Amino acid sequence: MMKSAFLQLCFVVAGCSLSSSVPAAEANLTRLPNIVYIYGDDIGYGDFSCYGAKSVQTPSVDRLAKEGLRFTTAYCSSATCTPSRYSLLTGEYAFRQKGTGVLPGDAALIIKPGRATLPSILKKAGYTTAVVGKWHLGLGEYNSKADWNGEVKPGPLEVGFDYAFIMAATGDRVPCVYIENHRVVGLMAEDPLFVNYNEAYPGEETGVSVRNKLKMDWSHGHNNAVVNGIGRIGFMKGGKSALWKDEDMADQFTQHALGFIKRSKDKPFFLYFATHDIHVPRVPKPRFVGQTTMGPRGDAIVEFDACVKVILDLLDQLKLTDQTLVILSSDNGPTLDDGYKDGANEKVGSHKPAGPLRGGKYSLFEGGTRIPFIVRWPGHVQPGVSDAVVNQVDLAASLAALTGEKPDPATMPDSLNVLPALLGQSKTGRDHVVEYANRIALRQGHWKFIPPGLVQDQLGPWKQVTVDAPGALFDLSADPGETNNVAAAHPEIVKQLSAKLVSPHEAITSPSSQGLPQRL
Repeated sequence: MMKSAFLQLCFVVAGCSLSSSVPAAEANLTRLPNIVYIYGDDIGYGDFSCYGAKSVQTPSVDRLAKEGLRFTTAYCSSATCTPSRYSLLTGEYAFRQKGTGVLPGDAALIIKPGRATLPSILKKAGYTTAVVGKWHLGLGEYNSKADWNGEVKPGPLEVGFDYAFIMAATGDRVPCVYIENHRVVGLMAEDPLFVNYNEAYPGEETGVSVRNKLKMDWSHGHNNAVVNGIGRIGFMKGGKSALWKDEDMADQFTQHALGFIKRSKDKPFFLYFATHDIHVPRVPKPRFVGQTTMGPRGDAIVEFDACVKVILDLLDQLKLTDQTLVILSSDNGPTLDDGYKDGANEKVGSHKPAGPLRGGKYSLFEGGTRIPFIVRWPGHVQPGVSDAVVNQVDLAASLAALTGEKPDPATMPDSLNVLPALLGQSKTGRDHVVEYANRIALRQGHWKFIPPGLVQDQLGPWKQVTVDAPGALFDLSADPGETNNVAAAHPEIVKQLSAKLVSPHEAITSPSSQGLPQRL
């Protein structure tokens, strides 16, 4: 693509105009930008020092914020991981499709091979694409189980990625092995791997049978198979040569991410770097232990920041910094005790994982889906702070616009082109946000409406509150912590917003950039 055509895509097709803040771009831009998406796990709005944290310092994330654009009203599409990741990669709200809740580790692939995805769009535009880290979108054919001892497919390579080094699900779920492209890494034929989520394998240790020997005790669940002295969800046996060591996981993922960047540096690449930090079990490398007063959860934040530093340092070394769009965010809000006795509740102190927001992971309150979100692209994104409303589901349409491609309207109905907001050329993004945590809530403008029902509230100890009819209405401009339900004072707003929400399992029509559809 010629330089002038590319600039036109960046600033005209996206609805922007070349401003005085980006004159240097034309002088040194010779190709489409590399794209690195750093995706934290369970990291809350208040967990980084650039978002106000005092009990933990995150200098590398802070560097991104200083050199880029820090968003204050960015959202993921779900308060839990699988549906949030599904929406990110497909441009479609997960609640449109059955079977997109939090998956077990032996689930089949939930993204239909061949459908348009964020990586497939970028691949069509000429990018080399890779996913490194947490997958949690299933592996194997629909209505069947993956063949862990053969080719593990379909998976990332069938939905748009050229390279994959992943874990199947999460650190607290079996199988506790890495998968590179279509094969379990290090697996030996004489010691095959078996996985199930129904019953224990005879003779295998469980978190119940050897609880007094575990190096990290469980508080609820997480008492099935024992791997590396830690109880997990689900059962497995065999595959001893392939088992991961939790303490090495961050380094393993980071090194494979670095390897991909080095191999791909001579042409545009897209790296989806989905770290496991700071999801449970939190078992950081010994060099990070004790770096904070908050125990493993705080130390895992420091470890995450160190991974960010290594990625940024390599971009600097390869002189790719100015050619690379870096986006950093989290998959959902924070949680403290999420099944292990790691002191997260007891040692949190004055730290507020969700910052000024209410709730966290699993919650319809803002802490469940409003996330840290930073965009850096030197010469194209003016450093600063943006209050524009953006959502991860919009990345498919926005990055398609950036690269001269178009999203598939049939399979990406919920992805809006908010590229002007991402580049800092517009102060507004989307006009509404659908927030999901088993059911849906709606933000439109500064109003937030939660329908009647139970809502997860605190991070720990867990607490649910009941939202009574006609629902809860909050003015987020005046009350970001959602402490004052003003539904009684604004019945017309309640009526308007509640009319736009129906069961997420019913048919819904596509949102448009002009506003909400009649039915959501």
